[in-house]
Amino acid sequence: MSSQIDHLLDETRRFPPSDEFVAQSVSSPALYESAANDREAFWGEQSRDLLDWHRPFTQVLDWSTPPFAKWFDDGELNVAYNCLDRHVEAGNGDRVALHWEGEPGDSRSITYAELTEEVKRVANVLEGLGVGHGDRVAIYLPMIPEAVASMLAVARVGAIHSVVFGGFSADSLRSRIDDAGAKLVITADGGYRKGRVSALKPAVDQALADRGEGEQQTVEHVLVVRRGENEVEWHEGRDLWWHDVVPAASAEHTALAFPAENPLFILYTSGTTGKPKGILHTSGGYLTQAAYSHKYVFDLHPETDVYWCTADIGWITGHSYVTYGPLANGATQVIYEGTPDAPHPGRWWEIIEKYRVSIFYTAPTAIRSFMKIGRSVPAGFDLSSLRLLGSVGEPINPEAWIWYRDVIGAGTTPIVDTWWQTETGAIMVSALPGVTSTKPGSAQVPLPGISIDVVDESGVEVGTGNGGLLVVTEPWPSMLRGIWGDPERYRETYWEKFEKQGFYFAGDGARLDADGDLWLLGRVDDVMNVSGHRLSTAEIESSLVAHEATAEAAVVGASDETTGQAVVAFVIIKESYLSAHDPAGLAQQLRVWVGEQIGAIARPRDVYIVGELPKTRSGKIMRRLLRDVAEGREVGDTTTLADTAVMSIISAQVK
Repeated sequence: MSSQIDHLLDETRRFPPSDEFVAQSVSSPALYESAANDREAFWGEQSRDLLDWHRPFTQVLDWSTPPFAKWFDDGELNVAYNCLDRHVEAGNGDRVALHWEGEPGDSRSITYAELTEEVKRVANVLEGLGVGHGDRVAIYLPMIPEAVASMLAVARVGAIHSVVFGGFSADSLRSRIDDAGAKLVITADGGYRKGRVSALKPAVDQALADRGEGEQQTVEHVLVVRRGENEVEWHEGRDLWWHDVVPAASAEHTALAFPAENPLFILYTSGTTGKPKGILHTSGGYLTQAAYSHKYVFDLHPETDVYWCTADIGWITGHSYVTYGPLANGATQVIYEGTPDAPHPGRWWEIIEKYRVSIFYTAPTAIRSFMKIGRSVPAGFDLSSLRLLGSVGEPINPEAWIWYRDVIGAGTTPIVDTWWQTETGAIMVSALPGVTSTKPGSAQVPLPGISIDVVDESGVEVGTGNGGLLVVTEPWPSMLRGIWGDPERYRETYWEKFEKQGFYFAGDGARLDADGDLWLLGRVDDVMNVSGHRLSTAEIESSLVAHEATAEAAVVGASDETTGQAVVAFVIIKESYLSAHDPAGLAQQLRVWVGEQIGAIARPRDVYIVGELPKTRSGKIMRRLLRDVAEGREVGDTTTLADTAVMSIISAQVK
């Protein structure tokens, strides 16, 4: 059994970087050598090279009271200054910072000089509303330029932002506002989603409705961007229109320096139950690793590249690789308001063609969705500007990796498959383009300066060819500094399991193949126990998607009287196969296929052919909802789904 699963991950295809790419790459093997020789000195050098420090630091790392780290503690800087002002002062004010594309087709291109001026105006508005150092600001916006400007303005005045994804409900928004004690909410009337306006302001009004006895209302003002033109209720004295107050504010604002460990943002992890879990990140270390990883993982040439990360700012990827990393590096980037299929399934490729995007960073879920549609859609657009592709969010199966490279990257474009988390703040594991020979489906190796291992339940290294638990063995600059207001929960959640060794436990399972390359197997809680055998959902999903008929698959474990848990698969079939094959026959074929690929123990008890999977707007598959269906329970909360009707359709299909 074990050897058959190992065989599934025994990927032999290798793609070395081309000589041309190597010659132009910003990365080199010397990065690994420098980091290995003196890790702390390496990070100090990176921070000094990549950032402007108002007050230079003299100590890189203080790890005297683990697990509470301090990076560059005696240094001072301003995060927004590093993302904006210094580029203007260096003569790059005319460089485009943001190519913004609205879903209906409206667009704006905003230079660094223009974005700097806007952020200064917003900073003056914030200070005029009494928001200052240490105050919390909730941001609940669609993917519009004002979202990026708001984050940077909050950082500029030394306050702390809590960005709440625009797809979250009023109750989710309220819990995050209350936990952070937000003083201000920045929102919009609405934003465009799948061809229509999705209202946002009503959710804010509901979240701020009268509190019960003993509940304190901390929000004093709501700043509202007019985007959707939808009617909204107005609370005089509390609500302010962005277009009334921001253009009228002064464009003069001095960016003051704050300590490196000044809190920068709180970001609540998705899917939390009970008390929200607010991940806290600070300034100097976070910005150092965000800028470093963005530069080297994406081989950034800011003078010529056009970069596009498709993530929403409501997630950590949108923080690190839409706002902070790219702008700290002076990059030109694309941001897009809507969905990949609105108003047509080629929307993303149309945008790449329009702006000549050269670096494209998206999620495996999106890639597999495009595989389902087929290669004819991207083939209708000019994607020749692309020179680097990235993957983020979950493990990418080898077949999707190959499709991404061949169809989107014309068979030559390197792919960087990145592993990291909300908690890590920045990329931890990835190939380096121009250095690494890439392997489909494998995240491969830790970045220079990062220490990763795979261990057993006792914290002992498993070695090559084996699987176990992924841990980070040394502190890293962009690491979370705690859980907002709950240091004990921080210690228990991330450090208690391997407290003796001092390891951070990521909560993910991983395997090291014979070459020592890392394969991510998903969350440990996505591991099923079938007749005493531990099976990873990612392994079985990878097997299913390797079948020529499968576009996408999600696997869950369902309670079973005989085996403890049984494998249940939900599969989307490629459109080209649906018309010519019987769904019941295909389901049986897939059951047999998994048994042949992995072993009889992994063969799904049930394979359901479905038209869609339940996904959040960021593309994350909500497996807990599929587990409800598989076990015959009432389906749980669906408010965070991009399409709340999906579960009703799936439930009907399963019955």
